[in-house]
Amino acid sequence: MTTQSRKSSGRIAFVGSGPGDAGLLTVRAQELIQRAELLVIDPDVPSGVLALADAGAEIRPAVGEPADVAKDLVTESKAGRVVVRLVSGDPLTHSGLVAEAQAVARTAAVFDVVPGVPAATAVPAYAGIALGGTHTEVDVRGDVDWAGLAKTPGPIVLLASSSHLAEAASALVEHGLAPQTPVAVTADGTGAGQRTLDATLATLAADAGEIGGNLVVTVGQAVAARTKLSWWESRALYGWRVLVPRTKDQAGEMSERLRLHGAIPSEVPTISVEPPRSPAQMERSVKGLVDGRYQWLVFTSTNAVRAVWEKFEEFGLDARAFSGVKIACVGEATAEKVRGFGIIPELVPSGEQSSEGLLDEFPPYDDILDPVDRVLLPRADIATETLAAGLRDRGWEIDDVTAYRTVRAAPPPAETREMIKTGGFDAVCFTSSSTVRNLVGIAGKPHTRTLVACIGPKTAETAREFGLRVDVQPEIAQVAALVDALAEHAARLRAEGALPPPRKTKRARR
Repeated sequence: MTTQSRKSSGRIAFVGSGPGDAGLLTVRAQELIQRAELLVIDPDVPSGVLALADAGAEIRPAVGEPADVAKDLVTESKAGRVVVRLVSGDPLTHSGLVAEAQAVARTAAVFDVVPGVPAATAVPAYAGIALGGTHTEVDVRGDVDWAGLAKTPGPIVLLASSSHLAEAASALVEHGLAPQTPVAVTADGTGAGQRTLDATLATLAADAGEIGGNLVVTVGQAVAARTKLSWWESRALYGWRVLVPRTKDQAGEMSERLRLHGAIPSEVPTISVEPPRSPAQMERSVKGLVDGRYQWLVFTSTNAVRAVWEKFEEFGLDARAFSGVKIACVGEATAEKVRGFGIIPELVPSGEQSSEGLLDEFPPYDDILDPVDRVLLPRADIATETLAAGLRDRGWEIDDVTAYRTVRAAPPPAETREMIKTGGFDAVCFTSSSTVRNLVGIAGKPHTRTLVACIGPKTAETAREFGLRVDVQPEIAQVAALVDALAEHAARLRAEGALPPPRKTKRARR
């Protein structure tokens, strides 16, 4: 007798995405979004949250009445799918979502509820407002007991749109609040374009009536002290549009660091990394590493580390094949990539992290102390000869091997090219000479108002050759140091009054 297995049933999760900043997602919410096979969403779910979904996941808008949406969720879960009903904010604070959850609960479907950070507390915190232990939250887009609300202790937090501001202000004053009561109106709360306006109940409608989208309005004396705690909008690069000319798989670290300083990164790949035209050189080099042909292996980029490791995996090798070979890295970022494979480099420059810095500390060949006189140097097809020539001067034999090719990427969209040429970007961060050459080649020179940040001396030299003014260069040639140096430069310019007023960030109306 055979037993026929039945397909396991799926699961439904009502997940809150929070107020906007994807960094405010709970760990559980992020796990479910990444595992989901189907996401049923509301239109105001932030794009940064949706970006976490698996590439193969279906994303479907919620359509119809709560009962219709619930029926769809149950049908999909019975078909064995992992279904996430994704909403902004906190799911069980939306009346429609409550009705959906109640409808699902009346069936046999298994479901979870994952709360999200509510906008009514998160947005004031991002605006620097300390709500304290007592506050009242009200969505004024529905019916409101204004008389009762005006009598509540502590700050009042209103969820509103601009069309409700005049009514809210007049009703609160009519029921006893002073016209001079401080008010903060925050648009795009916790997002990259968050903007907070200070007003009073008397001036609220006039000062903030033109702001679009969903608003969080905080009313009360706590608003008066918000500038002391205003951390989100006061970051050094807040609202800056920064061009990141890096390959798509390498832009993440820089973009994340820029966001920490408040910038809005715009990733424009200028090169793509491809294997060498012929694999023979790399194959011979890997065999040489295993056979003990080399005393040193010198990495000049994370791409070179990746290329060598991919060859190792292709041949079924692991870190043990590096036994007896000394590893040198041109900088800390490259060294960190090597350490990620469980290997500790013997040499990383303590001073300038560049080819010259590495040469300053690289030991000369000693025919007594060094059993082998050969160095393997896997690198890009367009790399300069500085390092190879310097190592030969120190008595080493060099196997200079093309580990990967850098190919110029396709030009960015016309809108991006126009922004580059007209000063639409506040800054650009170059991480290599090739990013300078290729950006100018595919998109033109950045406008003179755009600050230019270069990761090291060679990159800066190339930028100057193209007629660019180099404004920022960190002491250490690392991505994090480059972004931090740009932030420090911006803060210094702001303190000196040398920066123009911040441009308003365009926001999509929800």
